[in-house]
Amino acid sequence: MPLVPFHLHLLDLSNNVLSGSIFRFLCDMMNESKRKMQILILNNNFLSEVIPDCWMNLKALKVLNLGNNRFMGKLPASIGTLSSLKWLNLRKNHFFGTIPVSLKNCTQMVSLDLGENEFVGNLKVWVGERFSRMKILNLRSNKFSGHLPKELCNLHSLQILDLADNNFFGTIPRCINNFSAMKTKSSNEENDMNYETNAGYLSTYFESELLVKNGQMVEYSTILKFVRVIDLSKNKFFGQIPMEVTNLSRLQSLNLSHNDFTGRIPENIGAMRYVESIDFSRNQLSGEIPQSLSSLTFLRDLNLSDNHLTGRIPSSTQLSGFDASCFTGNQLCGPPLPNNCTVTVPALNGHNRGEKDGSEDEVNWFFVSVALGFIVGFWSFIGSLLTSQRWRYLYCQFLNGLQDKLVNVVRKCY
Repeated sequence: MPLVPFHLHLLDLSNNVLSGSIFRFLCDMMNESKRKMQILILNNNFLSEVIPDCWMNLKALKVLNLGNNRFMGKLPASIGTLSSLKWLNLRKNHFFGTIPVSLKNCTQMVSLDLGENEFVGNLKVWVGERFSRMKILNLRSNKFSGHLPKELCNLHSLQILDLADNNFFGTIPRCINNFSAMKTKSSNEENDMNYETNAGYLSTYFESELLVKNGQMVEYSTILKFVRVIDLSKNKFFGQIPMEVTNLSRLQSLNLSHNDFTGRIPENIGAMRYVESIDFSRNQLSGEIPQSLSSLTFLRDLNLSDNHLTGRIPSSTQLSGFDASCFTGNQLCGPPLPNNCTVTVPALNGHNRGEKDGSEDEVNWFFVSVALGFIVGFWSFIGSLLTSQRWRYLYCQFLNGLQDKLVNVVRKCY
């Protein structure tokens, strides 16, 4: 590999065609750097090797970006010795295994992006307990599983939570409204989103993050500090969408699609007044669409398809402007769907509903009177036979005479 010039505090070899092994050179360089390097960027190359266990020499490292390469193997335990590390990006490689426990020593962590690898295991409790300054947690497209620990709600500064395309299951913790940065505008939004080197080789280095928006991968860099996103799609979450999520009024994108959520859409979803994108498609949601959804003036993308929603789509210019495909796979009616919500009640025999109800009352009383008449007549007759000997004698004579007449008729026929 050709030698490349690098500054003592920053080494940026991104977006080149570097391939093969580089860490033998880097480990030697680390020993000569006098532990002053702050930013190491190797993303967007073709580098492929197992990362060596030599990170204890970079105590001052704040940014490590190895994204979009072909690195493989497990993360070495020595990566947990980077006590000053704030931004770790290992996205789109071939790493596997569990997250090393030593990583919990990196308590200054602001952004952790392990997306598009083959990591396994649960989301550790110590992520919520140790990374109090964390703003970005991206574990997209791995093989993580298990419940979301309630300790995750301790990440009050969290702005981006992307756990999509894993095997997480269970319910969303109701304490999700503890994500304070998603509720109010932070007074220090620029803190930790860019880094200044000490020597002026590159006065300011802006970090970036890849996020999925409407099915497309979008890169955010200079405006990253303003982004607020929750993406839990393509997992196995179930239960109701907690109403507490509507307290995240600064949230811009909420994607819960391709799960097994049940129940109703939170009635107060209109309180999320800055939300631009909502995707609840391919769940088991039921009930009507809340009227408050029509008050979301910033809403640009909406997908409620393939649920069990019923009733009329709330009437508003905002919702009727979406494509009909956003509502298909439900039992909904009204614009933008072609089927309207008018229901025609057929008239019966030219009578209106009030006349029909009156007729039903008359028929009911008729049958009641017939039943009462039968009971009174029957017991009047039987009672006379039981109480009067003369009536019994006359009734028996009547029956005998009737019998003689029937016999005579039969004899004449034959």
